[in-house]
Amino acid sequence: MSETNTNRPQNAEAAPTSGALHDFILQEWRRSIPTAVTEAAKDIADQYSDAVDGVLYYGSCLRTGEIDEKVLDFYVVVENYSRAYKKRWLAVANKIIPPNVFYHEIVIDGTVIRSKYAVISRADLAHRVGPNCLNASIWARFCQPCMLLLARNDITKRMIALDISEAHKTMIGKTLPLVPVASGSRVTWIESFEQTYAAELRSERRGKGQELYLLDKQRYEDIYPLIIDALGLYVSHVPKKQPPTTPKVIAKTAWFFRRMNGKFVSFMRLLKATVTFDGGIDYIAWKIRRHSGVNIEVKDWMRKYPIIAGMSLFFSLRKKGAFK
Repeated sequence: MSETNTNRPQNAEAAPTSGALHDFILQEWRRSIPTAVTEAAKDIADQYSDAVDGVLYYGSCLRTGEIDEKVLDFYVVVENYSRAYKKRWLAVANKIIPPNVFYHEIVIDGTVIRSKYAVISRADLAHRVGPNCLNASIWARFCQPCMLLLARNDITKRMIALDISEAHKTMIGKTLPLVPVASGSRVTWIESFEQTYAAELRSERRGKGQELYLLDKQRYEDIYPLIIDALGLYVSHVPKKQPPTTPKVIAKTAWFFRRMNGKFVSFMRLLKATVTFDGGIDYIAWKIRRHSGVNIEVKDWMRKYPIIAGMSLFFSLRKKGAFK
């Protein structure tokens, strides 16, 4: 996979085109966050030196503002993997199955701040938020609230905001054929979340989509018409044209393949995580327990041979209902 994004301007003076959806994202990024979050993000970014274009903060800690005894979620956006890593095998692994996932701790004012962060290149981010990417994990993730920290410069900030805007367009655009015409924001968002959660190794049943929607209901209501307008379907809530005439059966088939791809890629990412940070197999056990309530006894041999352990656990955990 090439790390050169030919669809993005390479000239630092070439400012990206703005729009209402793009401006909405930029405005969201002006919110205030705990100082400890920024310090943790900076400590992580410092490990990648001048390869970092910015750090995307997302997840439950951002939504609630609670960070005590929690794990912060970050995506470190780098110019390319070869500049980001000193170890070539990490760069190769990140290109083959992006992103690489790591664990981080820092003590701030006597408190241990824990983080889980992923590394992704600008080119991979741009591809994986777009409509041509089969795997839904990244465009689904960044349809939820996020915030860009430590941007290299204003141009880079605006360009990454375009990627986040594209994630919203992809999410809604892929869901519209599944819902009745003029279903509105609530129905479309909930169906979007249900479909994307089903496309990962998750144990949640139907109803998770509504939970996510209600957590930031006003935000989703406000941004929805901007997404529809950016897709060229409506202007000021007045129908401009009908949604794409993709037959429902074709859309359902596409989502079937996204689910198959998503579950496989999610499992491979978990296996890869066992070797990209200390305590990887413990992380898998924690992740599964957190989402499903299924407890796993992590033995010493599992820590010594995490990939073998991960593969041996796969089918037994599926039988126990740890994931669907």
